[in-house]
Amino acid sequence: MQKPHAFSPVSREFFNRPTLEMAKKLLGCLLVKETEDGIAAGYIVETEAYIGPGDRAAHSFENRRTKRTEIMFADSGYVYTYLMHTHCLVNVVSGGAENPEAVLIRAIEPFYGTELMSERRCGSLGKNIANGPGKLTKALGISMDDYGHPLWQPPLFIAEGTAPDSITKGKRIGIDNSGEARDYLWRFWITGNQFVSRHRKEEK
Repeated sequence: MQKPHAFSPVSREFFNRPTLEMAKKLLGCLLVKETEDGIAAGYIVETEAYIGPGDRAAHSFENRRTKRTEIMFADSGYVYTYLMHTHCLVNVVSGGAENPEAVLIRAIEPFYGTELMSERRCGSLGKNIANGPGKLTKALGISMDDYGHPLWQPPLFIAEGTAPDSITKGKRIGIDNSGEARDYLWRFWITGNQFVSRHRKEEK
């Protein structure tokens, strides 16, 4: 059993940066979730940026404001969770108030609470525990109840980790019906990391 680990959330000011910069800055940071079952955490290794009103792939395209997207219009740094089929996906709200942008966390490298994560993922081990946006939320215990939570405060927060040596960028995944937006190179991942959801030869 792992000894308790002390994680320190980043400051609220950490989230005050442009969305594309945020998508890269999150790489190497820790995503931490505290629950009654224990603490689980992983290094963020893959993200996707969604730049609001002008991005056909974003839920907030053309400033679409619904019950689901409402939190995207808040200040940066809040949790935007939504359901994709039966999976909960987690995003970091970015862009500032009334500018609905977000960064999807696509994959993490398990760091702490790996036994708990594996149990939640029905025994999955190694790179398959959290190498996808639906897998990582299940592994960490993130749910729709986390919608609107500030990511600079427990129980769900971003903590400082280790900056990557190299970052690769490429097209986002699963947005083929979004016109020209499908070609934007707004997916970022830690080069060569085995926990990335999908590896392809992409532009650096």
